Amino acid sequence: MNRSNALAAAVAAALALGSVAVATTQSTAAAPQSTTAVGTSAARPGAGFRAMTADARGEAIRTAGRNAAATARALGLSPDERLVAKDVVIDADGARHVRYDRTYRGLSVIGGDLVVHLAKNGRITGSDLAHQGAIRIAGTTPKLTAADASAAAVRHAKHVRHAKAGGKDSTLVVYAVGKVPVLAYRSTVTGAGETGPASRQAVIVDASSGAPLDQYELHQNITGTGNGVTVGQVSIETAQSGSGYTLTDAAHGGTVVYDSYNSPQSNPRQNARPFSKATNSWGNGTNSSRESAAVDASYGLAKTWDYYKNAFNRSGIRNDGRGAPAYVHVDNGLLNAFYDDNCFCMYFGDGSSQNGNTPVTAVDVAGHEMSHGVTAATANLTYSGESGGLNEATSDIFGSMVEFYASNSGDPGDYYIGEKLNMPGGYMRRMDNPSADGRSLSCWNSNAGSVDVHLSSGIGNHFFYLAAEGTGAKTIGGRSHNGTTCNNDTFAGIGKDKAAAVWYRALSAYMTSTTNYAGARTATLQAAADLYGTNSQERYLISKAWAAVSVGTALPDPGTGTPTPDPTDPPSGNALTNGSFEQSTSGWTQSDDIITNSSLQAARDGSWYAWMMGYGTNAVESLSQSNIAVPSTGAPRLTFWLKVTTQESGSAAYDTLKVNVNGTTLATYSNANASAGYVQKTVDLSAYKGKTVKLEFAGTEDTYLSTVFLVDDIAIG
Repeated sequence: MNRSNALAAAVAAALALGSVAVATTQSTAAAPQSTTAVGTSAARPGAGFRAMTADARGEAIRTAGRNAAATARALGLSPDERLVAKDVVIDADGARHVRYDRTYRGLSVIGGDLVVHLAKNGRITGSDLAHQGAIRIAGTTPKLTAADASAAAVRHAKHVRHAKAGGKDSTLVVYAVGKVPVLAYRSTVTGAGETGPASRQAVIVDASSGAPLDQYELHQNITGTGNGVTVGQVSIETAQSGSGYTLTDAAHGGTVVYDSYNSPQSNPRQNARPFSKATNSWGNGTNSSRESAAVDASYGLAKTWDYYKNAFNRSGIRNDGRGAPAYVHVDNGLLNAFYDDNCFCMYFGDGSSQNGNTPVTAVDVAGHEMSHGVTAATANLTYSGESGGLNEATSDIFGSMVEFYASNSGDPGDYYIGEKLNMPGGYMRRMDNPSADGRSLSCWNSNAGSVDVHLSSGIGNHFFYLAAEGTGAKTIGGRSHNGTTCNNDTFAGIGKDKAAAVWYRALSAYMTSTTNYAGARTATLQAAADLYGTNSQERYLISKAWAAVSVGTALPDPGTGTPTPDPTDPPSGNALTNGSFEQSTSGWTQSDDIITNSSLQAARDGSWYAWMMGYGTNAVESLSQSNIAVPSTGAPRLTFWLKVTTQESGSAAYDTLKVNVNGTTLATYSNANASAGYVQKTVDLSAYKGKTVKLEFAGTEDTYLSTVFLVDDIAIG
């Protein structure tokens, strides 16, 4: 079953309409926070949205469109109104959120957008309307002509100079932002402004009197090519301004990257101006172009935005969809970057002779700075004492997670901070072994609140690394890591994604401005209980990681599971063809596009793996190989590596993966076998010794909530 069609079917089933409860939603700004920096001391994640492919999203929107008329009736809209489906998202728990725009007698309605919320059983649980209730206006015949409206718009434009607009730039609309909807014109005015010499501004005027109703900047996001100092050649989001382009990213909250023109750190916006140019290719990868550092910043901030959105459904720093401006080339010889919540902006220095004048704009640095804003908007951890160390650790933690998320081949994910900045020693901080720099704290002690926050952050960094990766030596992102502990304990990690989910929930739900390391332990244990259960192995290992950095003691082992063992090589003499999938589909028959190298999931080894199920609705899939000669000697067996992730809960088997040999089911796995990583499975094939068989992996998923089965390194020997 095609994933697009499966998802569309689920959405269609969910759009059965019931009673509507109307609600409004407001965003709350964060309290101011002191300036925070990345540099050296010298200077339940919320109900997660399910990932959808472009095809699946398109089909879901079309399905919502087919239900638009019934939805309009349920909301009590007028007969002159129509709903136009704009977007559909689905929560991890199966709840649906359908976003519509509306029209009135064929005219676009500014302020007419709305979201309808449905439970997983299809019952409408509420709605959010930009304009409450039905829209009614006296008529749709304007007193002003389009040319009159354009002239009025030019007179009223505030944000552009030398403004101009033609009649063809004015469109009749219904303006419903206020309590009383009115017939209006929306005009596009161009002139010199914030985004360059050909800035564009929307001006809304009353269609009867020409009185101004609203105006705002317009940014058209397009994709440009960037060559950064640390990120290499990448695609970046830009905006077209007349015949030129600016580093304005409307897809990520309207984030604008400015050139500070080496304004002093005391007033870094003193000489600042937006980057703009005639072509949409930026930088040359070296410091000889001032654009190169701006490419790094633009790319890193976009990846940070996307990480928070995809991991935690967070829309920007303050979760209000607004991007913070960024300034590169701050001061001279500044080996630092910092976030200032008072101006809601980020600053990046050019480095110094100490690091070969490498701009401080690497991906993990951008993630670090933007995360300071997230901390300000949530726990607002005071930037001093142990809470200051936690503040810095939070930014290092999520800076590293952004680096993993970005999956940039020139800067692979690891637990080193600023490793691309040519620092003496090779990095700013190292999370697996913070004290390796000779200054940072790896273990808590009674003086932790007295040292610089960039040094005491090592305690939180060390905890997070151990919680994610466990103890022992390993290579991550091409760099050596060694998870040593302060108490000589050894244990497995729960995986970086789970560890990050625990930290984010603790930060956003339980930590406060004065939380110290003991309080962080309490907060993360509660978060782990919320996400994975009080008696979960995840909560137990969180306590082990805290004890390993001298914060509290480990909880009793609940005995609910064992850590995922380190991978071992499959047995030699594999009777299967292409058991590792590294030759793509060779040797295999699949019912859908199961064998993949998609970066949305990870292979156990290499790049290719089998991704089965994950639709969130009724579906079946099959992956098979025929004419397999089972060995005629010894004790033949099937081995493979399986990773199960699910949105289901409890021990009931709602979604299953069966291992069939010649049509007989020899093993069954389900959502109840969810694991933090790949787990090796073994199936006895003694009954088929010396025979030729067909091996099949058969997946089945029920109506609600998805389970993903990842299979890799299959062998028969």
